Formats: sequence, structure tokens, C-alpha cells
Amino acid sequence: MYMNITLPGGRYVVAVSGGVDSVVLLHMLAQQYDNSQTNPKAQTPHAKTTIQHPTSNIQLVIAHFDHGIRTDSTEDRKLVQKLAKHYGLSFVYDRAELGAGASEAAARDARYTFLTSVKKASGADAIITAHHEDDVLETIIINWLRGTKSRGLSSLRSSELVRRPMLGMTKKQIRAYAHLHDLQWREDSTNADESYLRNYVRKHIVGKLDEAARARLLEHSAKAADLNNAISTLVETYLAQYSTPESIDRLHYRELPKDVAREILAEWIRRNTPVGVTTKLILRLDTAIRTGRNGTQVDIAKGMTLRLDRNEAHVVHPN
Repeated sequence: MYMNITLPGGRYVVAVSGGVDSVVLLHMLAQQYDNSQTNPKAQTPHAKTTIQHPTSNIQLVIAHFDHGIRTDSTEDRKLVQKLAKHYGLSFVYDRAELGAGASEAAARDARYTFLTSVKKASGADAIITAHHEDDVLETIIINWLRGTKSRGLSSLRSSELVRRPMLGMTKKQIRAYAHLHDLQWREDSTNADESYLRNYVRKHIVGKLDEAARARLLEHSAKAADLNNAISTLVETYLAQYSTPESIDRLHYRELPKDVAREILAEWIRRNTPVGVTTKLILRLDTAIRTGRNGTQVDIAKGMTLRLDRNEAHVVHPN
């Protein structure tokens, strides 16, 4: 089985957990860019150098993050370190102590904080992750359940800063590739814990989708991405013309369709406050901007309020 990954020249941080997805990602990169020569420096856990591939202008550094959630997670790190030595690549890792009760969001935030720090320290152009088609489907369904609308439908895509070259590959294809090439990986025992929403969705929803249903979901996701790109352009234009970090124009805001206006309001709040944006918050602030009386102050969160006057709504920070 041949699955191809193409990357432009540059330096990349490859996120490798030790699970089958990232082990296959690393193997495909190694095969494509001929990483067969062992580098002695790659044997040290905190090696800071990257290895120039002998047949390409691609440089890779393996990054492994131990969340400190499972008691056996040290074995994951040992496997990834062994793979780094085998492929002749430098290896960087870190460990947190999130504990067994850590949420998916906390684990993700800690992991990306680490990966971003490695990217900065190594001067890399981007991070590469092993997200695949099944991850996309899981994320679509989870976001639907959480009510994130079109923005959630088009999440988990590749970008210039985080490249996800396996999004067109299914979990079934990845496992077949791993078996074909006799790869060694670690199974994360927490993947069987259905108290995590993603695990429940993976087993009871995505795992039962037929090919037609998968295709329909992916088509909806692609359409949502196009829609979100158009909305993003509109949001950028509006914010540039009718807002500052401290205020937003009420008169023009009230002329917009409600769905568009709420997208603009959500982005304005994200950019200019430390508050987490929720649907409930945006609906409340949208109603205030449209109908509130002059002089009214509406609570946002964290001591901040939205003060309304005739023409503008102003963010008021706590003293």
C-alpha cells in the first residue's frame, strides 16, 4: 500500500504520540525523504538540532508530549525515542502532570502549547500532525452536538502553521498500512473510555457510518469551509471599517442579518477580550446592541461590561 505525503521545502516539527496514526505518518515521511541514516545526536532526549535529509530540502524534528494522564505513558515516550534514533532524527519531549481526570480540551491545549514552543525554538515553518479523515468526521459530529454551527463543520483543516497531510486517509487505511509495513505502535488505553465524548462518538457514531454517510458529511464540511471563508472576508471588512478594540458601531451592526452580525460580534469579542465566546454570550450581547437603551451596561464576563450609547457599544474593563 502506497500513501503519499508531499511537503514544500522547509523545517517541520512532527507530532508523534506513539499511536498508530503518528507512527504511520513518521514512516511515510521517512520513506519519502530517505531518513535512513542514523544520527548519534538524535539519541539524547532533548536534542535541539534537526537533521537535513540527504535527498531533499526537508528538515524534521520529532516532538513527543506526555500528558501525564496514564501510568504507562512513559512507554510511549520510549517507543517514539527509539523511532527517532532509527530514522536518524532529533527528538524533543516534555511531560505534564494533568492527571487521570484531565479533560480533552486541557490535554489538547497543553499539547499544542508544547508543539508551538518546539516550533519556535527550532525555527520550524510548521507543525505536522497525524489527523485523518475519521478525526474530521468525529470533530464535525462533536461540534454539531455542541451547537457550533458552520464554524464547527469546517474545523480541523490544514493550514500554513499546522499541516495535516493525512486528512484524506481513513483510519482503516492507516491501520492497513501499519500492518503491511510491520510497524510497532502503542495503543492508548484511554481511547476505550467512553466518558470522553470523542471516544463515544468514534465508537457509536463514526464507526457505524457507511461510505455514503461519510461522503455526505465530508461534503457538508467542504461547503461549510467555503461559506466560512466568505464570512471571514466579510467579518474582516466590517471590523476594519466599523470597530476598534474598544468599540463597535451599533448603527451599521443593526442593519446586518442576524447570523452575519453575530459572527462579527463573536470575532470582535475573541480579538479584544480574554473571554471565552459561547453561543449564549453572543445572543445576549447581540440583543443588547440591537435593543438596549443608551447608557445601559451589560455584563460580559471577568468584570468586563458592554456600555451602550446611541451610536456605539463600548467594552469597559474593570479598574
